[in-house]
Amino acid sequence: MSVPKSKKIELPANITIRDFAQIIEVSPIQIIKKLMTNGVMASINQAIDFDTAAILADEMGFEATLESQEVPLEKESGEVPLWRQTIADEEEAALTARPPVVTILGHVDHGKTSLLDAIRHSNVAEGEAGGITQHIGAYQIELKGRQITFLDTPGHAAFTAMRARGAQGADIVILVVAADDGVMPQTKEAIAHAKAARVPIIVALNKIDKPNSNPELVKKQLSENDLTPDEWGGNTMVIPVSAKQKKGIEDLLEAILLVADNTDIRANAKGAVIGTVIEAELDKSKGPVATLLVQNGTLKTGSIVVAGNAFGHLRAMFDFRGNKVEKAGPSIPVSVMGLSGMPSAGDVFRAVGTEKEARQIILERTEASKKQATTAKKMTLEELFSKVKSGETRELNLILKADVQGSLEPIVNEINNLGKGEIAINILYAETGNISENDVLLASSSQAIVIGFSVQADVAARRLAEKEGVDIRLYDIIYRLIEDVEKALKGMLAPEFTEKPIGKAVVLQVFSLSKGSNVAGCRVTEGEIRRNGKIRVTRGKDIVYEGEVGSLKHEKEDVREIRTGFECGIGLKNFNDVQIGDVIECFTLEKTDAE
Repeated sequence: MSVPKSKKIELPANITIRDFAQIIEVSPIQIIKKLMTNGVMASINQAIDFDTAAILADEMGFEATLESQEVPLEKESGEVPLWRQTIADEEEAALTARPPVVTILGHVDHGKTSLLDAIRHSNVAEGEAGGITQHIGAYQIELKGRQITFLDTPGHAAFTAMRARGAQGADIVILVVAADDGVMPQTKEAIAHAKAARVPIIVALNKIDKPNSNPELVKKQLSENDLTPDEWGGNTMVIPVSAKQKKGIEDLLEAILLVADNTDIRANAKGAVIGTVIEAELDKSKGPVATLLVQNGTLKTGSIVVAGNAFGHLRAMFDFRGNKVEKAGPSIPVSVMGLSGMPSAGDVFRAVGTEKEARQIILERTEASKKQATTAKKMTLEELFSKVKSGETRELNLILKADVQGSLEPIVNEINNLGKGEIAINILYAETGNISENDVLLASSSQAIVIGFSVQADVAARRLAEKEGVDIRLYDIIYRLIEDVEKALKGMLAPEFTEKPIGKAVVLQVFSLSKGSNVAGCRVTEGEIRRNGKIRVTRGKDIVYEGEVGSLKHEKEDVREIRTGFECGIGLKNFNDVQIGDVIECFTLEKTDAE
């Protein structure tokens, strides 16, 4: 017998006994008595989890379902993009539908660029196809009288770089997956980046014309990555296409319009002018030329625009075909001339009334950048927890990297179990392999912590993490990793240690000693090498050793430190595989006091 609609209730992941009693309209005492008969002692203000509440609801004739955990885009973790906030501040009656802005992500060689070309050429007249030579980083197509804007910058690195700068110019993501290759590492990264941005995903199942294509296997792999096809009862549209044969292109475009109809994609064409810089270049004859995507208001020739740390009167504007235009409304990309300098991709631009106002904004931004550079600090687990407690964010974002799949799966399961309490844990990306720049970039744009198990962070990733203020934590024992995350959730995590570089040396020669040990003959190139310092040995981009100094000698004498320009012999504890050309970095770990 089905439960009447009036008996169906939605409950959050955690709810107090008082609130639960109000929803089902019974006395809280009745709930407490029920819990006591099951051996659970609870007070009226104590929170119970969904599973417990669902069992109690069932006993009282109600069918409980879990409330949707989806967070509206305007209320996502981190700062709301300025252009989106501008639209939110507009009068509701003034907002009208604008063309959706689409970007294409996916694994290398799965056909991102080919698909963009197929879309471009199948939606323009034959005579015009050869005329679209003006590369402005974005273009528009028309289907059934409606326009769609495509960002001609495929790749999740570009997409996330824009997010890291507070932009997020795309409304919809097309994820290209090859039917003969399936979900690959970069596909998983692209999914993680799109989900972190909370942007709707449409899957373009490309290369269906190949004899070895296996669409059903790919759909299964997509389901395993939380993209269940709609034909399997999920919410993800999977459109079979062949970029090479130009098949399925119209179906894909119709899917974009369908998703757009179910998404709040609006703007005020008469409102404040604001948008995103797509790209910029220095033309020898024209000076700085930037591609701007208008996201609210109408940009006009002659407008005074501030973009990043550049400003100026717009002398001329051109559409994606290279035609001169006088104005551009929401979702329209234009190439502009007249800026004083080169803005960066992802910078927010806006139109202002006077040149004096523009100069003042530039001055304020410059000062803010200087201040931020001097006060930049890592977003640590402790700080994320304090933000959760104060209500600034609703979840802890993590990126997990492990040495093998056998290690990764139990770690993911354990962390997911920890996230069933008041604080949600959102694992943005979990994969095997060393920590890379892409991992740090995703963490930076999503305010996430990077956690590694039995892996290393490559040199480039460490440098980027230092620059972006991303916290990387490395572990060799699973229970310590889980313990740290659990302590962070409880607000008990001890202060972390910050790495402070001391010096560098280059290995010039390797000397073999008795008992099979080796000593590296080095020259100190920066700072100093200390006997009691921590040591890291890098070979190219790889880290081959981290540990301690076993011995430090200068001309046969044991010394405590060696400074720049001097040569020395360095013995490393439990490591003999040192090679000529290796770089030895010396650093100390300083305790970071909690503020």
